[in-house]
Amino acid sequence: MKDSSTPPARSEARPVLTDARGRSVRYIRLSVTDRCNLRCSYCWGCNTVKFLRHEDILRYEEMLDLIGVAVELGVKKVRLTGGEPLTRKGFIPFLEKLRTCYPTLDLRLTTNGALLAPHVPALKSIGLWGVNISLDSFSPEKTRAICGRDVQAQVLEGIHAVLEAGMVLKLNAVALRGINDSELPLFLDFAKQYGTEVRFIEFMPMGAGTDWTPLQYWSATDILAAARQYAELTPIPRNDHQPGPAQLYSIDGGPGRFGLITPLSNHFCDDCNRLRVTADGRLRTCLFSDREYRLRPLLRHPKLGLSVVRRVFERANREKPLGYRLLTRERPRDAVAERRMTSIGG
Repeated sequence: MKDSSTPPARSEARPVLTDARGRSVRYIRLSVTDRCNLRCSYCWGCNTVKFLRHEDILRYEEMLDLIGVAVELGVKKVRLTGGEPLTRKGFIPFLEKLRTCYPTLDLRLTTNGALLAPHVPALKSIGLWGVNISLDSFSPEKTRAICGRDVQAQVLEGIHAVLEAGMVLKLNAVALRGINDSELPLFLDFAKQYGTEVRFIEFMPMGAGTDWTPLQYWSATDILAAARQYAELTPIPRNDHQPGPAQLYSIDGGPGRFGLITPLSNHFCDDCNRLRVTADGRLRTCLFSDREYRLRPLLRHPKLGLSVVRRVFERANREKPLGYRLLTRERPRDAVAERRMTSIGG
């Protein structure tokens, strides 16, 4: 089942958040929690993890305030991430309030899918435009090995619930050489069968204690060469209606699409249009940079207010780095950033 809807119309107003390199921010990724029900090897990277204290996590009211500032500054799209967003109590009512406050916002969700199925009717009713689900394997055994939990059946249930609801679905798989590379034809078949988008993401050396190794790294060039053994792929040109880091390909002329996200082998820094806010209210202008701007104390200060938060957004964006330069400074086996992906809001 394929959804033919389109995201909310994009305003032609001049963006406010434009940096010295001419890059304009239209997109915020907001992590609502650092907690997750899975323990994916590429995300956690170690067995001992200390979660944020409850009082250190942004309140939903503070998130609404931050999104309001971002919208005033020209942001049109907000993606809610984690950790796993659906583990946080009150998340669905928060989405309802968010949609009421900002009815034209392009609102999306990234989830591991294990808790998703029961919430799909509510998400559709709220008007969530799209759902990204992480699925690294169609094998229950490999899923258990990668995720640390036996959740294959629940994730597939969530995927099919989204498809049956007619919502836009994208599947994200972290490309792991020697682990899920043999399943590439299964992912291509899924995209063709359901007319959806399947994207392979290069494994990134993110977070202290990362499990990243050159042996597991599967480059986009190699992925594409392998995929072309199973399907005829035609590049889809990027345009204003198809922004984002993925290079997309049509599959055999059908509605399904195959995508590659290439943070290591072919950076997309020149077109970066996003900022990230962590669950504890730290603004990150680049995934690969550990420089953060603390917003939570400003939001909770009785005399500062949102005008100061706005100035921090503007200043931080002016100083936004080029992530690929940070990558080239690190040795291949080193983590690029100290924070884990589950903490950043990947």
